[in-house]
Amino acid sequence: MANKTVFTKHLESNRILVTREFAAPLAATWKAWTESELLDKWWAPRPWKTETKSMDFREGGSWLYCMVGPTGEKHWSCRNFISIDRNRNFTTSDFFCDENGNVAQNTPGSQWIITFHDNGPATKVEVAITFNTEEDMKVLVAMGFEGGFAMAHSNLDELLAS
Repeated sequence: MANKTVFTKHLESNRILVTREFAAPLAATWKAWTESELLDKWWAPRPWKTETKSMDFREGGSWLYCMVGPTGEKHWSCRNFISIDRNRNFTTSDFFCDENGNVAQNTPGSQWIITFHDNGPATKVEVAITFNTEEDMKVLVAMGFEGGFAMAHSNLDELLAS
């Protein structure tokens, strides 16, 4: 059964809550969100793909990656891991950057809390994304975030089913 990614915007708190249930057990879903070899298989919406340059999944570590477009263009991002409670949640700060992880100026940054709920054969994932300003949130939405993230979640459904 196909699941739907639900986006709820909270303008007063510059926050987007994203929820989706995946038809896979908690351990498999957690691995798909925390191991670069798996993230590279689903994180980008097709026909884009994700390429990890470096990944250190630990508190104080980071994930430096790019999304590569169909004509080879690259858009770099970094995710710094702030806290990790294995198989429950992790928090990050996310930002656009260059290939060396230097913050791209005048681009929106955000803080993410990714929470996993064990529902037996399925796992519900809640992603709370908070932006510094409402304008930052609007910029990310205008970049196609909602459609892209929903498409990536469909990729994850396929990966978890295989």
